[in-house]
Amino acid sequence: MTQKIIILDFGSQTTQLIGRRVRELDTFCEILPYNKFPKDDPTVIGVILSGSPYSVHDPEAFKVDLNQFIGKIPVLGICYGAQFISHTLGGKVEKADSREYGRANLQTVDTSNLLFKHFEQQSQVWMSHGDTITAIPDDFKVIGSTADVVNAAFASTTQPVWAVQFHPEVFHTLQGKQLLKNFVVDICGSRQSWSAASFVDSTVAELKAQLGQDRVILGLSGGVDSSVAAVLLNRAIGKNLTCIFVDHGMLRKNEFRQVMEDYKVLGLNVIGVDASEKFFGDLSGVSDPEQKRKIIGRDFVEVFNAEAKKITDAKWLAQGTIYPDRIESLNITGKVIKSHHNVGGLPKEMNQQLCEPLKWLFKDEVRRVGRQLGMPEHLITRHPFPGPGLAVRILGDITPEKVRILQDADDIYIRGLREWGLYDQVWQAGVVLLSTVRSVGVMGDERTYEHPVALRAVTSTDAMTADWAHLPYDFMAKISNEIINKVRGVNRVCYDISSKPPATIEWE
Repeated sequence: MTQKIIILDFGSQTTQLIGRRVRELDTFCEILPYNKFPKDDPTVIGVILSGSPYSVHDPEAFKVDLNQFIGKIPVLGICYGAQFISHTLGGKVEKADSREYGRANLQTVDTSNLLFKHFEQQSQVWMSHGDTITAIPDDFKVIGSTADVVNAAFASTTQPVWAVQFHPEVFHTLQGKQLLKNFVVDICGSRQSWSAASFVDSTVAELKAQLGQDRVILGLSGGVDSSVAAVLLNRAIGKNLTCIFVDHGMLRKNEFRQVMEDYKVLGLNVIGVDASEKFFGDLSGVSDPEQKRKIIGRDFVEVFNAEAKKITDAKWLAQGTIYPDRIESLNITGKVIKSHHNVGGLPKEMNQQLCEPLKWLFKDEVRRVGRQLGMPEHLITRHPFPGPGLAVRILGDITPEKVRILQDADDIYIRGLREWGLYDQVWQAGVVLLSTVRSVGVMGDERTYEHPVALRAVTSTDAMTADWAHLPYDFMAKISNEIINKVRGVNRVCYDISSKPPATIEWE
């Protein structure tokens, strides 16, 4: 029976980071909306309450019935989670004189408490809150303080409940991983049995039981997620898997041919479909990013359905959906952040059932599974690429000419990253065509009036947060010069130095 930690999401930007840190401890976890705690689930060994953009005093603040788990399994409250525990159980939460944000130093730490085992007496932590806990409940004691926050960490003296006003999940809390390990492993009793090898073994067995001798169709995108899903399914059901790779015309330069060759090496049964004419036609004149995504998602299903009908006995549709796709597509307030064309189920006209073998994995876990499956390294280390392809890297409407311009610029950039040994140092890189803007330039003796492009490269561990990559100036100068000289239609190159949050990795 797989043990798991439940992370209740109160809307924090770093909730997914908590999940990543727990997974790094070889422990399965599930991120659920604050009001969806699973009752009577014997596999749950602990609960973590996330931060939140709300104050506990806000009328619209998210609230949960703590009686569902307090006293039954260990509980850790983080930031808002800590404030909610204190506020609900008789403590006092008040607005801070000034917002407590940034680095702080835990100056007093009770290292005899299990939560702070192996901690140094002083340790840097990261604060991010407008309210502060001025009094803790009667049966709690303080186990950590900073110069400005007396109740920075506290624990119940009668029940397995801990709370911290700082964020152990973020990089700037230097011993955050140790704190989470103390909670997950020592307090909750995780056996740390969640690994790539165990995932492959259990998932192959589950797929065999789930699918039996049924025929399965998988939509390939050329990316690491769908490729790993294909190899995993191929191991489970072999010849009963048929893969369909749809070229919507907005892939990277020569990508369709290269990917088809890679799949042949993997021994996969792949049908390649060039549907670029249909996609370009349906996207003609469309500029709105969300509408672009929806059209591409709809067309993908239509093309896929046409091919699927030729395989009359197929009962399942498999997709390379991963956990961040599902988390990011719909937040707990019900507001769509952005549409993922492989999230949200199947249209009624498709008769297949949905199979998503990677739906619980973060991106780096997918890569570890790929290595466990023996896949070639160049496939495993491929940067993430959006399902709609270059359509969401072109601001404004889509035309074959704009795609040609972007493909040429992107090819120079990505090849350059590889040649300079920088490709594996960044999480994701690409070029954005600002086709709604024209900039003045001079080439030779002539004035030009062409498009600027923006280079984007970020560092990340899971795409939930990202920082811009500090690429060498010499490299950027060379790439800029090469793009301007060789790509007809571009006369200016910029570099995007925005982090996520507040920006996203993609521009659309």
